[in-house]
Amino acid sequence: MIAPRIERRPDGQLDALPDSLHPVLRRVYAARGLSTGELELELTRLLPPAGLRGIDAAAARVADAIAAGEGIVVAGDYDADGATGVAVAVSGLRALGATQVDYVVPDRFRMGYGLSPALAELAAQSDARLLITVDSGIASNAGVAHAKSLGLSVIVTDHHLAGDELPDAEAIVDPNQPGCTFVSKHLAGVGVMFYLLLAVRAQLRARGAFAPGPEPRLVELLDLVAIGTVADVVRLDYNNRILVQQGLARIRAGRARPGVQALLQVAGRDASRIGSTDLGFVVGPRINAAGRLDDIRTGIECLLAPDMAQALPLAQQLDRFNRERREIEAQMRETALLMIEDSDATGVCVFQDDWHEGVVGLVASKLKERLHRPTIAFARAQEGGVLKGSGRSIPGLHLRDALVALDTRFPGLLQRYGGHAMAAGMTIAEADYERFEQAFDVVCQSLLDDDALARVVHTDGELADDELVLETAHALESAGPWGQGFAEPLFEGCFEVLGHRVLKDVHVKYRLAHGADSLSAIHFSGIEQLRSSGTLHATYRLSINRWQDRENLELFIVDVCD
Repeated sequence: MIAPRIERRPDGQLDALPDSLHPVLRRVYAARGLSTGELELELTRLLPPAGLRGIDAAAARVADAIAAGEGIVVAGDYDADGATGVAVAVSGLRALGATQVDYVVPDRFRMGYGLSPALAELAAQSDARLLITVDSGIASNAGVAHAKSLGLSVIVTDHHLAGDELPDAEAIVDPNQPGCTFVSKHLAGVGVMFYLLLAVRAQLRARGAFAPGPEPRLVELLDLVAIGTVADVVRLDYNNRILVQQGLARIRAGRARPGVQALLQVAGRDASRIGSTDLGFVVGPRINAAGRLDDIRTGIECLLAPDMAQALPLAQQLDRFNRERREIEAQMRETALLMIEDSDATGVCVFQDDWHEGVVGLVASKLKERLHRPTIAFARAQEGGVLKGSGRSIPGLHLRDALVALDTRFPGLLQRYGGHAMAAGMTIAEADYERFEQAFDVVCQSLLDDDALARVVHTDGELADDELVLETAHALESAGPWGQGFAEPLFEGCFEVLGHRVLKDVHVKYRLAHGADSLSAIHFSGIEQLRSSGTLHATYRLSINRWQDRENLELFIVDVCD
């Protein structure tokens, strides 16, 4: 693990925030540039759908399909964003009056990502006339063309970057497509679908479709929108924080869908206390595990389950998938760490012929965190002679742009690729692996300087003794929601080690001096950075250790600093 360079976040404008906030929370918010207006996370503050290019045409076409009783098929993806997006689409369209709604998702091992011609063939078997993509499609030119040749109208909803040429769809809704002026460019795929449903409801309202009865309550989908948004690690700008906060509020109030309640139950989480971190590290991985190891439809059916009797067995299956995924990942990670032990590469590649294709992205992520280098992990694909890779990047290197540069400089190495700034996927010939490994390193060297290769950790400074208390932890826990681009508060400090215990051979539980008393700290997987005595200089988050009816302050150590 590369030791971080600690930098404190610049102080923000405290006078832009109300005095009534807890003083530590006020400092944290100010450092993130918040003003009083952005503390309001009500649905009325959401950006209106009208700002999304293509949404009026898309909504009109969907409204026409509902009115005519046409069959609609949703084409999704095999990750948590895609799964929640499909569940939102299917549930929302049915609530809006669609009587024939089906969905298809690609088999990641045979079809790959997006609306491929093979997935279009599968969609055409549903007897639908309208196909709507979720979390994919902006680069699926061949798949859209094939779907149209099979008699399907196609609406693309996506959030990824467009290629040089847009697909010939009837309408495209993507905040990142050329010419779209929607202010929030960071909607997840599930967020784009939610916006389309809002626009469809407005179209149907204008046509008098709901008179005289009540309108469908699309807010009931916000638990799924929150999960997909956090799990896809999109930036939590103001608009996304509203979506996530409203979804969390529904879950905490016991109004989540049965599938979400079941996933929290099998994970042993108290729904009334969950935060955005739980969505990203508890719920999201269990949904993702189905797509990584088996069939994402298990996750989708769990989210669509009408009651706990149907949801719980599916959630238990997802939990088993997730445990299996963790075991596979641990074995692969151990092998990968041995491979890169003496590596001095700027751009890192790893490959083992028996690795699991669905887990390589997680291995790349772990190595990236450890090395602070762009990393790609490869596995042998089912089709012979081909490797599929999944990459993760660091701030300072846009991974998709790096692959574009590689493709230009070393033509023919990449068979297929796509992605965004921090993550990307690609396919290469197995015979080209060593050449690709060298080419990726060369490209990364040309794009990264010493400053970018230094692991910098931004903190919210030190806490005074009278701030290092349970009250502060409660204030931070009730704030947020925290996530990508709106970082959870991270503090730094030096503490005297009074004692420690090693848990399960890898975790370290500390007892640290705190004034005339002591406090507890936990460092997960911290055995390599163990400080058995003396001074512990660490970055940490405040957490609350709840046991039975007692609450105690606990430090969650993130890094031990040299």
